[in-house]
Amino acid sequence: MYDWLIIAIPVFPLVAVLLNGLLGSRYSHDIAGRIACSSVGLSFAAALVVFADQLQTGGVREVIAYRWIFGGDLNINLAFLIDPLSCIMLLVVTGVGFLIHLYSVGYMHGEEGFTRFFTYMNLFMVSMLLLVMGNNYVVLFIGWEGVGLCSYLLIGYYYDKVSAAKAATKAFVVNRIGDAGFLLAIFLVFYNFGTLDYTQVFAHAGQLSPKMATAIALCLLVGAIGKSAQLPLYTWLPDAMEGPTPVSALIHAATMVTAGVYMIVRNHAIYDLSPAAMTTVAVVGGTRLASVLGASEVPVNSLHHQACRSLAPGLLAAAWSPDGLVEAVEAPGHPFAVAVQWHPECLAPGLPMQHLFAALVEAAGRVATSASS
Repeated sequence: MYDWLIIAIPVFPLVAVLLNGLLGSRYSHDIAGRIACSSVGLSFAAALVVFADQLQTGGVREVIAYRWIFGGDLNINLAFLIDPLSCIMLLVVTGVGFLIHLYSVGYMHGEEGFTRFFTYMNLFMVSMLLLVMGNNYVVLFIGWEGVGLCSYLLIGYYYDKVSAAKAATKAFVVNRIGDAGFLLAIFLVFYNFGTLDYTQVFAHAGQLSPKMATAIALCLLVGAIGKSAQLPLYTWLPDAMEGPTPVSALIHAATMVTAGVYMIVRNHAIYDLSPAAMTTVAVVGGTRLASVLGASEVPVNSLHHQACRSLAPGLLAAAWSPDGLVEAVEAPGHPFAVAVQWHPECLAPGLPMQHLFAALVEAAGRVATSASS
């Protein structure tokens, strides 16, 4: 029963995508909005149950939804990994996503493409949930590409507007540059380990040579730079304001752009083997932070520039080293309390979601280390 609940988390918004995408023209906008919001609300409720169970039981749980690719030495499943990090991300993605879906119903009221908008938003939720729940690099990559596609579709929502179409194309092309590095990292992982499952890769990560660990870590960083809009691949993010405001809030200020930070934290076992790669991550985050804060002409009150600015501390924290990032805490069952303790600024009104996100990721890492030690 519990396994089915985990599988249902991404299935709920997927059902909404199919209903609104295929049948949305046959019913009213009100019904389409209710379907979209209720699906994300159900995912959030399921995530709360999973999170509560994680607090009680701890440990790591893997759930195989579908045995997908198998042959020879290659065995890839559509499977989910439930651990402290993924649980925290589930709450962030579904919780923030649910609130923004509710807000979007009123904001998009009267728009001609109302049903299309919510189809894209639900598809983004499916992709982001696959990204944070997957137990292997293939599922992560599917979610990674899915959120990029949804970003393109939602930035270009007003496709008859030239500036919106150009902004969507720019976001798509720039992210493909980062995705090429990410894909190369996946090839290197499979070449060295013969598998793409997180548990097996991280268990044998110590077998990597320092040079190979650095190569994999830097290729992963290229993907993170593109998705999290860091130097030099940040230019697409400010233009993303061409999409409706809820798109900016959900995708480009709260969830998708934090995927790069999540990926680095998830792969900390590899980064731990390469001080050079961790230093590079710190330099990228620090350079981006300094460039935004030091440029007086940058409108820091802009949502997307705030996103760029506040993502940099997340990269700096991820690069600090697994010991600094995932240091054990006295109360591993209360990551939110640890988050607030580590980043009290996340409670200040008017600050973007990344402050809270960075704190929660750090807290989840601490909980993970406590559980394993």
